[in-house]
Order: sequence, then C-alpha cells, then structure tokens
Amino acid sequence: MILDRINKENDIKKIPEEEWPYLAEEIREYILEHVSGKGGHLAPNLGVVELTMALHLFMDFPKDKLIFDVGHQCYTHKILTGRKNDFATLREYHGLSGFPKREESPCDAFDSGHSSNSISAGLGYAAARCLNKTDEKIVCLIGDGAMTGGVAYEALNNVSLVNGNFIICLNDNQMSISENVGGLSSQLSRLRTGKVYIKLKDSVTDSLEKIPGVGDALVRAIRRTKNGLKQLMVPGMFFEEMGITYLGPVDGHNIKEILKVLRYAARIDGPVLVHVVTKKGKGYEYAEKRPDKFHGTGPFELATGMTKKGNPSYTDAFSKAMIKLGDKYDNLIAITAAMSDGTGLKKYKIAYPERFFDVGIAEGHAVSFAAGLALAGKIPVFAVYSSFLQRGFDEIVQDVCMQKLHVIFAIDRAGLVGNDGPTHHGVFDIAYMQGLPNMVLMAPKNAHELMEMMRFAVEYNGPVAIRYSRGEAYQELKEYNAPIELGKSEMIKEGQKVVLAAYGSMVKNAYEAAKILQEEGIDVGVVNLRFAKPLDYEMLSEIAKVYDTVITIEDHAVYSGVGTMISDYYEKSGNTDIKVIKIGIPDEFIEQGPTNVLYKDCGMDVDSIVTKVKEIY
Repeated sequence: MILDRINKENDIKKIPEEEWPYLAEEIREYILEHVSGKGGHLAPNLGVVELTMALHLFMDFPKDKLIFDVGHQCYTHKILTGRKNDFATLREYHGLSGFPKREESPCDAFDSGHSSNSISAGLGYAAARCLNKTDEKIVCLIGDGAMTGGVAYEALNNVSLVNGNFIICLNDNQMSISENVGGLSSQLSRLRTGKVYIKLKDSVTDSLEKIPGVGDALVRAIRRTKNGLKQLMVPGMFFEEMGITYLGPVDGHNIKEILKVLRYAARIDGPVLVHVVTKKGKGYEYAEKRPDKFHGTGPFELATGMTKKGNPSYTDAFSKAMIKLGDKYDNLIAITAAMSDGTGLKKYKIAYPERFFDVGIAEGHAVSFAAGLALAGKIPVFAVYSSFLQRGFDEIVQDVCMQKLHVIFAIDRAGLVGNDGPTHHGVFDIAYMQGLPNMVLMAPKNAHELMEMMRFAVEYNGPVAIRYSRGEAYQELKEYNAPIELGKSEMIKEGQKVVLAAYGSMVKNAYEAAKILQEEGIDVGVVNLRFAKPLDYEMLSEIAKVYDTVITIEDHAVYSGVGTMISDYYEKSGNTDIKVIKIGIPDEFIEQGPTNVLYKDCGMDVDSIVTKVKEIY
C-alpha cells in the first residue's frame, strides 16, 4: 500500500505524482473502515481528501500553519502527519481527538471545534509573522457553510491590515451540516456555474503566462485591475471588493490543479482566496446521496450505509413536542442555525415550512432574529446545541432578556456529549444564563417531562431555556408527573439525613443510586429540581428542616451551576447547619470519551453517588 509509506509529516512529498490518485483512494478506504466501526464525521472528511493532500504537498509541516475552520474535516491531515497508526483510537477515551489538537501534534496549528473563526486566528498568525520577520506559509481552510458566520466577515474586513501572503482556502461543497442558505451561498453557486467566465479566464491566463519574461507580470496586472474582465463577468465581486485576490473555482478533487493554484496564490503579496469546489461524502455512495446523514454518524454497515437505530432520544421527544404545539399554536416559529436534522426540526420544517427558518451558522443573529419575531407577536423557538449557543450570549442579554421577550431556547446536547470532546460538551449554559434577569431555566427528568416543559414554555410570557442531554431519553418515573409550575420542584422520594437534589438528566442517576442505597438499608431522599431559575426556595427551606446534607447533582460545571446557587441560598438565608455537597463537572475541560466513562471520572455516575452517600453515613 502507498499509505504504508506515510509515517510522518511531509512524507507525502516522496510519493510520485502518478500515485496521488491511488493514495487518495487508500485514504478514503482507511477513513471509511475506521469511521464505519465507531462513528465520526464521515462526509466532511471524504470530501477534502484530495484538497488536504494538495495542501500537504504545498506546505512544510510543522513550520507552515494550516488552520482548520470547525476542524471536523481534519482526518486526512492527521493521517498525513504521523498519526495514522493511532487512528484506531479516534474519538475514544484517551485516544486521538476528532478535531485538531495542538497537544497531539505540532502540525496542528489551532484547536478548532466551532466555525467561522479560522480567518481571525490565521490573521493573528500572519501579524505575528510580520513582527517576527519569518516566512512560514499561513493557510486557513474554511467551508462555505462557515462563511455564513459573522465572525468570518469581521475577519475578512481586517485582512488588509496584515502584510505578506495570506491564503484563505474556501472549501465549497454547498453544505454546512444541513443545506446552506443565504446570499453568500447563492453567490458561490453563481461563481461555480459561470462556465463562460471560467473557460475564458483559463484560456487568457494560460496564453499570457506563456509569454517569456512578461507573462507573469501581465497576469498579475490583470488580476489587480478592478474594472477588468472578471468584474464584468462575476456577480458582485464580493471578495475582490474587500481587497482579496480571488482565484478559482478549481476542482477540489484534482490534486494537480489545486496544487497549481496554491503555488500561484503563494506568489501574491497580500490576501488571496482560493475557491475549491468539492463534493461532500466523495467516494462513498451513501454519503454522497445523504451528506447530512453522514456528516456526523454513529457506527454503520459499510456495505449498506445503514446505522443501528437506537431508542428515542431527547431530540426525538422535542421534535414530537414541536409538531404537537405547532398544531395548536399557529404563531409558533422554529429557528435553527444550520442544524435542522441535529436539533430535530426537520419534521417541523416539513409540516410547517412557512414557520421554519434556517439562518445558517449564525447563532448570534438567530437570537436577535428571534427577538424581532417575539416583538411581532410570534413565539420563536431557537433549537441549538448548548456549546453553540455560547456564541449568541450578548444577544441573549441585550436583545431578549433586557426586553423580557418571549423567546424559547431549546438547548440540545447539554452536558457531556461524549466522543466529540471539549469543544462540544455543553457544560456552561447554566453559568452564562442564570445571572440574567427575566430568564427562566428548566431541565426535564425524562422524555414526558420535556414535552410538558415545552408546553409550559409556549404558554409562559418571557425568556425560557430548556436544557436536555444528547442520546437516549429516560423513560422511567412517568408516575411522577406533577404539573409544571414556575419555580416548583418535585419530590420523587422521601428519605432521612441525606437528600439528592438532581437537575435534568441526573435525576435518573440520583434515583438509581437511591434504589441501591435503599437495598442496603440507607434511606435517602430524591428531588427533581426542574428549575434552576427560579429555584424552589420553599422546597429548599423544607429540606433544611428534615435533612442534614444536600447532595446536588448536575451535568454542568459544578462551580457555576445549580449546586452553587443552592449553596449560596442556604448561606444567605442563614441555614448554615445544612451541608451542601456539589457533584458535577470539575473546573477543567473534559476530554472525549463515552459519557458513562466521563461520568465516572467526574464522580457523576450511579456508583460514585452511592459511594459519596456512604462516606457521609
């Protein structure tokens, strides 16, 4: 195998040109073999094999800096930089990260998990290069989906501030996770399909470059001419009007052509954008047909593309709730930031297309957009992953909470999410929202309660956030179904001495721990908190009269979550006799791995809770 000759960075440069297509095929097979067995980001990685190979032929690692936007398309990069033999541990506990990670390799220039920030980071590198008087190449690889994010535009507005060559490689596959939307996507589509312009441009350029001595200079002069042929034939001249030389489109699966354009781009003194057109899921029929399904996937059957169907998730429960509420309320609006499938809004989109909006990868915009809808009498529901909502914090403060608007935040993937690791763990949402006036924070113990909380949120008049975890929804404790009332918790089990006050998904662990302890003669209470804000102060006051110790349990950062809020309440109210022990995420970024393993590491699993109670008794 050709891949056997790739054992460290820059080994690809030893591979003859005629073997490049076969190496690309081997890399695809290698990725398919491993991702089909354990899951991962498949379609994005299959789409950038040739592009990544060309970048590695063009660049010198680790001297040169390749900055991935989002980062989930880095598998080929890892294979080509000495991590091929560790690929079996991809996304596993203590294994290879599914994203660029500087701790893993000096060839990873930037830890990236969220989108649209690569150009900003690259400009930082470029500014430092000027100050250090060094000559490394700097390339930012950003997708067309990520280009819908506002941070990318802020960076583009500043590219003229940096001297020297700076390459932005635009991977245009017409997709982010769901299908791209918006004006920029349409602009890129026109660029892709401008065949007359492309053919004429290539013909003129090739002819001029063949003129001895002056050809290259003529080409550069023409490219710098704002009023030349390109401006007449390309709609908008979006990038060139910002001072960025535009090159392309180029076939993203033709290594030789990509390399040719990259080498030309490197000769330009200033910012240059290389527009590369790729096919997401390239080389695997099922991923090509359904790139959204195979964007991030669990294990699947390679021969059929079929994934194992699991039990209903909290996302499924939210999806059902939205359909039911949409039937009843004709002013209910669903909003997603390029995640209609992942957040469970696809069925709502089909049922009520006129009441569904995909704003692209633009969470801050989504929040303000929701604020406008609320002011106009609609009930907007922004379904978003917890770690992605962080990007809209200022808008939550200024545009929603300050105006006390009826906006519902359906916060999916709250808590530890597993194999995607620290960039995707949603363990800070309580922290950044609990201090906001007018905000209501809720979390369900099971699928049924999520549906009831959604109903409450629609009928409530003000900002509401409901957080729920990734994966299978808890189906037990259905007999505990007291109506959802603002700021009211639910007593699941009475006990003595110790009470477990659990929030959201941790009610399951608390209840299971209480059953084990009961069998051993230790009777503890269990409370389903339901609300992190407002807390059930009446319940907390009653608890202090009966129990000596409260153990708070939450799938969130322990120093800024529900446990801290409860501890502060007791201290301020003078209930200093009751002891509060907080269980949750420690003050560190948690690596990737199965959630049950991560729970155990953090002391949040059932056995750890049982042990903690026994230590008190």
